[in-house]
Amino acid sequence: MAKPILLVENISKQYRLGYVGTRTLAHDANRWWHRIRGKDDPYLTIGSANDRSAKATEEYVWALKNISFEVQEGEVLGIIGKNGAGKSTLLKILSRVTGPTIGSIKSRGRIASLLEVGTGFNPELTGRENIYLNGTILGMTKKEVDAKIDEIIEFSGCEMYIDTPTKRYSSGMTVRLAFAVAAHLEPEILVIDEVLAVGDAEFQKKAIGKMQDISKGQGRTVLFVSHNMASVQTLCTRAIVLKNGEISFNGPVEDAITYYLKDENDSFGENVLEFEKGNHPTKENITLIRASIGKRGHKLTKPIKIDDEIEMFCEVETNDITRNIHVGFQFLDASGNILFMSQTRNANRQDLDFRKPGRLIFKGVIPEKLLNEGEFTINIYVVENTTALIEYMDALKILVAPMSKKIGERLGKSKGVFKTDFPWTVEAKSLNKESN
Repeated sequence: MAKPILLVENISKQYRLGYVGTRTLAHDANRWWHRIRGKDDPYLTIGSANDRSAKATEEYVWALKNISFEVQEGEVLGIIGKNGAGKSTLLKILSRVTGPTIGSIKSRGRIASLLEVGTGFNPELTGRENIYLNGTILGMTKKEVDAKIDEIIEFSGCEMYIDTPTKRYSSGMTVRLAFAVAAHLEPEILVIDEVLAVGDAEFQKKAIGKMQDISKGQGRTVLFVSHNMASVQTLCTRAIVLKNGEISFNGPVEDAITYYLKDENDSFGENVLEFEKGNHPTKENITLIRASIGKRGHKLTKPIKIDDEIEMFCEVETNDITRNIHVGFQFLDASGNILFMSQTRNANRQDLDFRKPGRLIFKGVIPEKLLNEGEFTINIYVVENTTALIEYMDALKILVAPMSKKIGERLGKSKGVFKTDFPWTVEAKSLNKESN
C-alpha cells in the first residue's frame, strides 16, 4: 500500500474548563516535579469526555481523544459530526493553528487551510492586499502570488471590489476571496471547514468543481468538514464521524452518512421489526411474524438514498385457507403527519386473492425519487377484507439520505417530504398574428 500523505497518530487535545489558559503555576510546578522524576503528566489521566450536553465532572475536558487515521494522496476525506464533536479542533491541529496535547502528525507537503470566514484577513486592507497577506500566511512567496493573482481574482468573482477594504465585503464575498487564495496555492493538502454554506449556488458550483479538480485532476488531497450531507456525498469517497471527541466511524462515505444520521436521531428506531418467541401480535389465528423495509436488492444495513428503490417486506402466518389477508404500510413524516398508505389490496389495481394457508410473504416496492431525504415512520396493518386485525404503530423507522449530485446542482435539501420529478415537455408557439 502507498505511503499516506497524512498520518495522524493518537491525537488528543485537553482544555481546562472555565479558564482562558490550560495551566496554572501550581499545575506547571506539579508537571515539572513529575517530569524530573520520570513520571507521566498527572493531568493526562484525568478529564471529562467531550459531551457538551453533560454536566462537567472534572476540571479538564478532552476535546479530542485518541484520534488516529491516515489519508492517501488524492483522497477526499469527509469529517462529519454534531456541533461540538471536535471537528474544528481537529482541523486547527492539522493546520498547526494549535498543537495537540499528546500525539503526532506526519504529513508530506504543504497544508493550506480555510477554517473560518475571513481567517487571516485584515479588514482594513483591500482584497488585493489581503491576497498577498493570506498567501504569505499560507506559505506562498510573493513571486508565487504574483503569478496567480489574476487567476485568484477572476475565480473569486470580486474583481470590481478587489481594491476596496474587505471590511466592506459581505461574508459571501470574503469567503469567495479566501477560498480562491487557498485553492490556488497548489497545496498538497487542502483543509476546508464548513465555509461553502456561506456562498451562493454559483460559488458552491465553482468551489466543489475546484476541489474535485484539485483531488482528481492534480492528485492533491482534500479534508472537508460540512453539515451538508449532499455536498459530503458528492465530493468525498470516505468519511470519519466524530462523536464526543472520538472517532466513532471510519469508512465509505455513504455508510458514514447513514451512521451519522442514525446517531444524530438517537430516538429513531430500526428498519427491521422482529419479536421474541411467543410475543408475536396475534388476533383470530392471524399472527404478524416480522417486517422490514430497506434498499431493494441489498442488505437491510445498507443506507437508503433518494434515488434507491425501497422494498417493503411483511410476513404473516395463518392456517385458515378461508382467510383473505392483506397488509398495509402507512408512512408518516417526522411530525407524525400521514403521507400515504401502500397496501396489497390495491396492488396492481386489483383485489388480489391471498387466501392461502401457512406463512404469507408480502413484498412491495416504492419507486425511486418518491421520498425526500429525512425521517419516516411506518405503521403496519394486517387486514381481513376491510377489518384491521392487527395495528402495529411505529413499527419501522427509516432515514432517507441525499443522493449524489452533479456539479452545478443545488446542494441543499429541497422542501417537502416527496421528491417527485414529474416529466415535463416544452413547446414554442409562433407569435405570428396570422396563426392566432
